[in-house]
This record gives sequence, structure tokens and C-alpha cells, in this order.
Amino acid sequence: METIQGLQDVLTEREINTLAITLSLGISDRKGMYDCAKTHRHRHTDALDEIALWLDWLKAKGAKDVTLFGHSRGGNQAAWFAAERQHDLLQRLALLAPATWNAERAASGFKKNHGRDLAVVIKEAQALAAQGKGDEPMKGTGVLYCPEADVTPNSFLSYYLPDDRFDSPALLDKIKQSVVVIAGSNDTVVAGLAERVEPMADAKNLRFVLIEDADHFFLDLIAEDVADAIEELLAPEGS
Repeated sequence: METIQGLQDVLTEREINTLAITLSLGISDRKGMYDCAKTHRHRHTDALDEIALWLDWLKAKGAKDVTLFGHSRGGNQAAWFAAERQHDLLQRLALLAPATWNAERAASGFKKNHGRDLAVVIKEAQALAAQGKGDEPMKGTGVLYCPEADVTPNSFLSYYLPDDRFDSPALLDKIKQSVVVIAGSNDTVVAGLAERVEPMADAKNLRFVLIEDADHFFLDLIAEDVADAIEELLAPEGS
């Protein structure tokens, strides 16, 4: 995505080494955006396993110190990983506009994007999964940003079954590493992020940075402001 490409370029100019991974979403050697015409079998928490695999890969390559970065849904997956799993390479997290969540907003968004009642579809998916059909596609159901897409019940439930861990701010007090949460003042996607995280920030392990005039994607020159926040996170204590 352009957000990641732009930020990676800026960090490279500052001589900060980065690895930008492409989540598989169930497709080997996947490139580019996911094709909505394909059956969706991926799950939200697949990302946690893949983060662990990439950290192991980096360790095998000789890396000693990793800061995990994630944007939007990726920010939630990074926070979820750090809150529930341990890896000796993982030292810090930089979360750029990490996803927020509540059940009412999730239901409203699904209705708007897919024209169906989310609770009804969840019940359908649960019933199919209970019958041992969790990996058989539900035709034309729609998922995430793909209207009328075919999706398996197990995939659908991984994204829509209510779970407080979809809400990134709720994970922050479970993370032991130093964290910076970066938000944009004009971001209309992650509702209430700044209002919730800023009061939580402290001098110990959680910092909050609000970038003025930034929307959800932090493009062009605003990437420099994001890089500033990351560089400050990377700076040795007392420097």
C-alpha cells in the first residue's frame, strides 16, 4: 500500500532498516491487493502467526532488535501480537492509526457495506461452522471491503464475531514493550482514537503523537512526521 511504501522510503533515507511484509491472506507468494473475486479463507489472526514467522526469519538472519510497525488493521494485529505473544527480538511497537472497534459500529458498517444484518449473518456462519462446514464458502455474503464476495464461515467469524481485542486501545495496557501510537487529526476512519489514547500516554512505555492535517493514510510529506515519531521511539534512553 502507498502508506507503507512512502514511509519505508522515508525511513530508508534516514538509514533505518525496514522489512515490509505482505500478509498471505491464505495465498502463497501473494502480491498486490487481494482479489475480491477469490473465495476469502483468511482470518484476522492469521497475521499473528505470520508476524511470528517473520520474526523468526529475522532472527535467523542475525537481527537482534525489532520494532514492530502496523497501520490501521495491521496496527491492531501488531498490538494483538504483542499483547498475547512473546518474542525475544520484539523491543518496541509503532502503531499508526491502529483500528478501533465496538459492536454497534461494526454492525452499522457491515449493514452499510453489505446490505445485511450482521447478527443474522454471524448466526448463519456459526450454524455452518457447527455443522462442520466452516471451510465451505458462503456465496455472495461479502466481507470487509469486498461486497458480495464468497467467504468461508471460519473466515467471516474471525473478522466479525465480537471480540474486544479488535479494539487496539484496549490492548495497550497488556503490552510490555515501549509503544508509540500515532494518529492523524483529520482521520475519520479510526473513531475516537486520539480521545482514548492520549489520556493513557505516560513517560514510561506509551507515547501518543497527533499529526495535524493528517488523514488515515499519512501520505507525501506527512510521512516525514510519522518517521519523526518512529525515530524518537528508536532513540536510546536519555538521548
